Amino acid sequence: MTETNGVFDESFLHKYRQLLDAEDIAFDELEHAYEDGDRSHFESDLSEWKSVVGRRLAFLERHGLATEAPGLRSFT
Repeated sequence: MTETNGVFDESFLHKYRQLLDAEDIAFDELEHAYEDGDRSHFESDLSEWKSVVGRRLAFLERHGLATEAPGLRSFT
């Protein structure tokens, strides 16, 4: 576990921040494709965003922090 006295270590926070940044970037791309009406890019960007969200959830689950929320796993 990456927890010490109830506080997460720097390595855990760094990796989680990277995953959040990747999710933010992927969502921005998805949003642009939607706004532009670009169906082919939207489909590929949606797939990428789902993948990134899946990696973030898997990371949290590996550290015992994520619980299965209704509907979250159905799209990954």
